[in-house]
Amino acid sequence: MTSTRIRDPALLADSWPLLHAHSLTIRALEPAHADLEVRFGLALSKESRYERFHGGGVKLTPELLARLVNVDYTRDAALIATVALGGVETPVGVARYALADDGVSAEVAVTVADAWQGCGVGRLLLERVIEIARRNGVRRVTGDVLATNARMLALAHRTGFRIDLHPDGAELRRIDRELDDAPAAPDAPLALTEA
Repeated sequence: MTSTRIRDPALLADSWPLLHAHSLTIRALEPAHADLEVRFGLALSKESRYERFHGGGVKLTPELLARLVNVDYTRDAALIATVALGGVETPVGVARYALADDGVSAEVAVTVADAWQGCGVGRLLLERVIEIARRNGVRRVTGDVLATNARMLALAHRTGFRIDLHPDGAELRRIDRELDDAPAAPDAPLALTEA
């Protein structure tokens, strides 16, 4: 099967209905969204920051912010999910993959705002970023997850990842999924009962 490569960030935008007249919008993370990325990072609980960055000492410096929002879409992809709350666009999740040096595997990561965990946002972001990776020729996605991050490990399991012990120690798990050329299932409305 010939895949259609997705290199244009403008092609990554989409919306899904939520309860209470809200809708979830997912689009490419770009430099113009730096304020959203900052608000998202600052609003995460200490536990969520620890789970995402595998340590509590990560600070959102200008250098880190620049790396997060200046994505080379010829190699990598980053998505941001937002909802409108009280007329304000509010970031609720981020997903990304970074292509490895071999050109066919990538590391994937997903982070969801504390108030939106368990609502299906993480699964939707993960499935969307995996589909983009597949269309861009990535054959395998991996990630490093804290062994105590039960929600992320459960999400990885439900979305077809193998979960292994990590070579760097017992506090981490390595998630791994081979990607095939099968097309993704059609996008469905966001399920509000899954992580």
